[in-house]
This record gives sequence, structure tokens and C-alpha cells, in this order.
Amino acid sequence: MEDTGKLKRAVIDASAGAISGGLSRTMTSPLDVIKIRFQVQLEPTSSWALLQGQFYGTSKYTGVLQATKDIFREEGFPGFWRGNVPALLMVMPYAAIQFTVLHKLKTFAAGSSKSEDHIRLSPYLSYLSGALAGTAATIGSYPFDLLRTVLASQGQPKVYSTMRSAFLDIVRMRGVSGLYAGLSPTLVEIIPYAGLQFGTYDTFKRWVMMWNQYECSQPNSSQINDAPSSFQLFLCGLAASTSSKAVCHPLDVVKKRFQIEGLQRHPKYGARVENWAYQSMWHALRRIGGAEGWAGLYKGIFPSIIKAAPAGAVTFAAYEYIADWLESGLT
Repeated sequence: MEDTGKLKRAVIDASAGAISGGLSRTMTSPLDVIKIRFQVQLEPTSSWALLQGQFYGTSKYTGVLQATKDIFREEGFPGFWRGNVPALLMVMPYAAIQFTVLHKLKTFAAGSSKSEDHIRLSPYLSYLSGALAGTAATIGSYPFDLLRTVLASQGQPKVYSTMRSAFLDIVRMRGVSGLYAGLSPTLVEIIPYAGLQFGTYDTFKRWVMMWNQYECSQPNSSQINDAPSSFQLFLCGLAASTSSKAVCHPLDVVKKRFQIEGLQRHPKYGARVENWAYQSMWHALRRIGGAEGWAGLYKGIFPSIIKAAPAGAVTFAAYEYIADWLESGLT
């Protein structure tokens, strides 16, 4: 009976994680495409930098609105969902693995599989569980992440018409290890990112429940119990994703540069990232910072935060409700 319960819980976590991750990724794909275009552009991504003379030359994208209009004019609406298929193939197993591993770790730490016991874990255990879950999910889904970046950054005319052609060419040119280009900075990024994301989410959720308990204790209060509302869960996810993304963004830029090394984009998109342009993660950080300034390490931060906030909010809120719905349906 205990094994059946564990299997049911694993199915609930994996299913809720996959569905919530897929919904979130599809809804925020336009912002993700804009973010990726900024991150892989070697030239400045703001008109202000060009006016100051920090770089001599032209930039394809110089702002979120300008990039939105440019992508729509050249590629139409489908351009904003470029690479969404590998993104879904990446994010659904990623979210499924992440939430499943996270629940396993929290169950082990709390000695109970109940969510109300998990929320009482110390912030340190929440951070550690989130970091380990993020690491496992990243390794399991990374090739799809790389294919997503390549397809989303190529623009028009396309370098690859399908995910399959991109996959075969990368393996032919760089070997199987090419599908894991940029994994090192990704793991260095995901440990603090996932740790901060899940740790702060649990912290914010705990604060919300304390506030609700206070509201319940007030005379004539309409609050029935301390369970967070859908809007409160949305706000917790919003705050958790925004803060974690702001801290870890430079490593995401480095990852994207590794992922598109050697991609023969049209010259209108600016200078290309040549093969073996970066020897290591630290070399990439130094080279980007030296050639493009500190702003280069934060290219795409604005659309990234705009995207991370609703993406995290939708993921966490959808996960909580889908998991509860599945649990009630399977009992």
C-alpha cells in the first residue's frame, strides 16, 4: 500500500510539473525569444550605449519594443514561438523531474509526504532541495534547451528548418558533447537559481500563511483558514522568480553564447559567435565583460525579468492547483 501511495504521488508531481511547465513556457515564449536575441547579440542592446559611442557599428536589436516590431515584421507571429517545440520537450520533462525530485527531497527531510509539513521546513532545507532538484532536471533535459536556443536565435533566413536538422548538424559538427555545450555555466547558474526560486517561494508562502492566520484571528474576519488564495500563490511565484532571475542572469548569458557557437546567422544580426570563442565559463565571463562591459553580462535582463515573473507565477500557481486536483481525483 505504501509503494502504491509513493507511485501515485510521483505521478501527481510529474504530471502537475509537466503541465504547469508547458503552460508557462508557451504563454511566455515571445518574451523568451526576445531575451535570447538580446543575449546572443554581441553589439549593444540599447540605443543609449550606441549614442555614448561604446560600440562602433549597428545593432539589430536596441530595445524590447523595437525588437518586437522587428521580429513581427520579418517573421510574423510564428517568430515569437520560434523553437517552442524543443522548448516544450525541454520544459515538460524538466518541470516533471524538478517537482518530483523536489517532493522526494522534502519528504525525506520532513519525514512526511504532506505539503503542510513541507512548508514548515527551514529555509536552508528548502534552498538545498530546490538546488538539487534543479540540477537533476537540467541534466535530464539539457539537449532540448540547447536546440531551443539555436532555433530561437537564428532569425530569418533560417539556418535550420526543423529541430531534427539542427540536432543532426550539431552532432555532425561538434559530436554528442555539442548537445551539452554550456552545461557547466548552466549548472553553476541553476544551483543558486533553483535554490533561490524554491527557497524564496516557500518563504513567501510561509509569510502569506502567517498573515492569513492573523486575519483569521480578527473579529468579523471573512478569512476561513490560512490556506493561500490563488492570487497569493501567484504573487509568491512572481516574487520568487523575479529575485532569483536578477541574481543569476550573467550565467544565463554565458550559457547562451556557448550554445550558439558557430551558428551561421545572417550578417544583419551582427557579429557571430565563432567556434571555440570561449575556452571556459570564466574565460567567457572575462571576455564578455571586457569586450561589452558589465552591461554585456546583463543583456536581455529586462525581458528576462518581465518573462520570469509571470512564468514563475503561472508555474507555481498551476502546479499547486493541478496537483491538488489530481490528488483529489486519484483518492
